[in-house]
Amino acid sequence: MGRGRLGEGEGRRVRRLAIAVVIAGVGLLAPPADGASRDVAALQVALHGVHVYSGDVDGVLGPQTAAAVRRFQRRRGLPADGLFGPQTRAALGRRARHRWGSRTIGPGMSGWDVGALQFALADHGFPCGPLDGGFGPRVAAALVRFQRFAGLPAVGVAGPATRAALRRDAPQAPLPVAFPVAAAIGDRWGARGAAWHPGLDFPAPTGTPVHAARHGVVVVAGFAPDGYGNRVVVAHGAGERTLYAHLSRVLVHDGAAVAQGATIGRVGSTGFSTGPHLHFEVRVRWAAIDPAGALR
Repeated sequence: MGRGRLGEGEGRRVRRLAIAVVIAGVGLLAPPADGASRDVAALQVALHGVHVYSGDVDGVLGPQTAAAVRRFQRRRGLPADGLFGPQTRAALGRRARHRWGSRTIGPGMSGWDVGALQFALADHGFPCGPLDGGFGPRVAAALVRFQRFAGLPAVGVAGPATRAALRRDAPQAPLPVAFPVAAAIGDRWGARGAAWHPGLDFPAPTGTPVHAARHGVVVVAGFAPDGYGNRVVVAHGAGERTLYAHLSRVLVHDGAAVAQGATIGRVGSTGFSTGPHLHFEVRVRWAAIDPAGALR
């Protein structure tokens, strides 16, 4: 038998295991067409909280999540079947209470629906700190930004109108952009453990030239105390902006017009950075979208 190949019966068992997480009263917890699910993310947040899951909170149901459910069940003396039924939900306590849509969510609340909200906000371009199932100040701020983005009253609580807006597709870049540095992509946009990475990282030696990904006007140039370090933000029109962070040097100034490919800075490791790289974001009307979809 070839290495790594499963027999037919074993293959069926693994496939069943990969999808056999059931939410009591909701049905099969499986990813929708876009590949990610708020409920799967909420389950991953809860499992992170009880220290049985260390993977990404990405809303994708896979072997790591199913294994974490079984691990938790064994710890609590439950049948380790990988099924998230009433007993397992009850054993998770407050982390599994308040299903998505069961209440209006606001500051100070916690639970399953808050974890789902955190994931939905991040997935729509509004990261809100650790995905931990707690509604703190960063969640409130991200929610207000999303509500403004969606044309809703910026009330800072998530009710039916906000849930409906979060069911829409995440925004896409209206304009294509070029690669900003001559380097391969490292960390990508999306879940990173129980946090969210809002851009792409390009590891490169300190001093490597950083180029404007599209022609536009510099709207921010200098040091940021929020972790980005030396950064440049360029506006391109159509609500789209690009951000270049952790630079060792900034070579442009506010208000400067730049052509696509113009050198605007150099790679560095300023701000909250563990090594020299370019952190690159594409934002559309405040939303940090996946830059990979805009790169040409």
